[in-house]
Amino acid sequence: MSTTNAESSSSTHTSFSAEDFFATQPAPPQLGEFGRKAQEFVAKHVQDGRRVVLVTSGGTTVPLEKNVVRFLDNFSAGTRGATSAEYFLAQGYAVIFMHRQHSLQPYTRHYSHTTNPFLDLLQEDPQPSSPARISVEEDQSFHLLPVLRAYHSARSKGTLLQLPFTTVTEYLFMLREMAIAMKPLGRQGMYYLAAAVSDFFIPSTRTSEHKIQSGKGSLLIEMDQVPKVLKPMVERWAPEGFVVSFKLETDEKLLIPKARQALQRYGHQCVIGNELNHRKFEVVFVERKFSKSDLAPVPNGPANDSSTDEFTEAWIRLSEEDKKMNKSRTLAGSARRPSHVFEPHGSRPWRGKFFEKEIEEDIVEQLLKRHDQWIAGGEAHKSNDR
Repeated sequence: MSTTNAESSSSTHTSFSAEDFFATQPAPPQLGEFGRKAQEFVAKHVQDGRRVVLVTSGGTTVPLEKNVVRFLDNFSAGTRGATSAEYFLAQGYAVIFMHRQHSLQPYTRHYSHTTNPFLDLLQEDPQPSSPARISVEEDQSFHLLPVLRAYHSARSKGTLLQLPFTTVTEYLFMLREMAIAMKPLGRQGMYYLAAAVSDFFIPSTRTSEHKIQSGKGSLLIEMDQVPKVLKPMVERWAPEGFVVSFKLETDEKLLIPKARQALQRYGHQCVIGNELNHRKFEVVFVERKFSKSDLAPVPNGPANDSSTDEFTEAWIRLSEEDKKMNKSRTLAGSARRPSHVFEPHGSRPWRGKFFEKEIEEDIVEQLLKRHDQWIAGGEAHKSNDR
């Protein structure tokens, strides 16, 4: 057993390939239902000619017991995924939002934090009536109304499908299921893999059935590496999809080398690198160079962008003014306001003095350009074939 007390004997470490993992680990019971929902969602938007993006968001847990009491987790709240989903929706994409259960959600994220509680927006009508009436504080309506409108727009158009996961095993099974469901989209499908996925797990055959008892000495945990699924995703599950992964590092010097390594190893289109302490203010797009008929990377960022014979790197950074505004709003707690007002597809979200700039707006804007080129490259190949 991989989770033991100090008196137990150690077990043999196993290395899992993606195929081994899916063959030996239990699939989540809701997988079939989620797969059907995704297939129906994709079919509707294929018919409507709308692009679809899969956004994965939040962290994954690693249970230490089958009847789970204890588990390992990470700090991700799903901010980047939930925020980006809103910008994709504002740009006319349909979004499959595959998220950690109870993490931040599109639209409701603006009022999910304890620093900006939803109940502070509400007031009871002072005039006695039956039944009692509740309204939004007048000075809060300006901030709530655009978020409410965008939320109802996504619901009425059926452009947002939200599917939860909790464990790393659930995440991997669902990722494969969503990729296969999106396969009919071809190059019209994008995969925005922003979830913070655990690097290690405990196989089900070595997981304690019941709560691990304390009082028997130190707890030793032996974990196996989570299999890398990007390669089968690129090669088999979504061979024509535009795949974007994320790389988080605490050492900025490792960021670009590790991103390049991932592109070489898995063969997808883009890695967005972010350093832990600056992730809210700057990211770097790392991409392989493509032929003009496939995808020509779009230059972006400051003058110190660099390129090599095989890769291009492009930084996106918020201005110092935007950084100061974001920091002041975060420190102010309840004074923090929704980040943008949503406008119909094709127009740029308006931002006033009460609305801070979010880096996800620029990330999505740049990805839309790249996705356009990816689709155009596919059309060029079809023309050449004819």
